[in-house]
Amino acid sequence: MNVLLSESKQARGSRWQVRMDQHVVSFRSEAEARAFIATLEARLQAPHGLPQAQQASAG
Repeated sequence: MNVLLSESKQARGSRWQVRMDQHVVSFRSEAEARAFIATLEARLQAPHGLPQAQQASAG
């Protein structure tokens, strides 16, 4: 997944955008956008276990 941070100038000031492939999320400040990216990256890098199949009880 590509994650990009960019500043978007608007009439009411600037907003920060985080682009994740084709998805865009806007933030009021650079700090909020960077915090979002840090959380996203931590979750993506976290270990992910595969669910284990439940065994049918023999009886």
